[in-house]
Amino acid sequence: MSPANARLVERVGGLIADGPRSAGTDRPPLIAIVGAQGCGKTTLARAAAERFGAVQISIDDVYLTRAEREAMARDVHPLFVTRGPPGTHDLVLLQGLIDTLSTAGPDAVTVIPDFDKRGDDRRPATDGRVLAGRPSAILIDAWCLGAVAEETAALAAPVNALERERDPDGRWRRAVNGYVAGPYADFIARFDAVVFLKAPGFDVVLDWRCQQEADLLGIAPADLAPAERDRLAGFIQYFERITRRMLDGGVRADIIVPLDRERLPGSLPS
Repeated sequence: MSPANARLVERVGGLIADGPRSAGTDRPPLIAIVGAQGCGKTTLARAAAERFGAVQISIDDVYLTRAEREAMARDVHPLFVTRGPPGTHDLVLLQGLIDTLSTAGPDAVTVIPDFDKRGDDRRPATDGRVLAGRPSAILIDAWCLGAVAEETAALAAPVNALERERDPDGRWRRAVNGYVAGPYADFIARFDAVVFLKAPGFDVVLDWRCQQEADLLGIAPADLAPAERDRLAGFIQYFERITRRMLDGGVRADIIVPLDRERLPGSLPS
């Protein structure tokens, strides 16, 4: 771990030590680590959890099941079959996990759901990660938490080919924006702190996402097949509007950490 990243882990440790915002609250602090795909939020959350006795949970762990997203695709818009955008996570399930961990006794056992991204569905509960006792803090990594909803007029013009060709009337992006303004805003309002890892621009996201995929495959990013890079370029279009919005300042965060193209953090606010 680089010295800069080690300092960032310690900064998260400071937030843990600060405790809950509400005085007299007997629960672990709840901290969100947010940022664009591939920015290192899960890595940071895991490192801080290990260092300070906290627990890391990714919002990716609580995607809606394939069947639930297929129902959304029928009832709301076909693009909701693809996991990732606001509306495709089970926030009720995630809040339940947070509540359970917040009140867990020393002998309690909590199972964290696990999502099979290759199979595009939630794994059986018996395959989930088992957590013992009550953590010192709960760290949630999530790309879109803290995003500020857009004004309706801003949704009119598509930002990429996905919106232009598959959402020509804007129905999907209006629905996503509604989730951002409603359930996701209500959910993040309960957090004690939000750390935003700010990418230098949206143009780096594809490279970061390709590096993630190459790591999963055990190959160098340069060896990733062109067809796979094209697939990922199409996939990140689902995230582009909100990511650009957050990078342009449309995010509510307590700490904003600028990243360079190598995902190294710049100076940290005190």
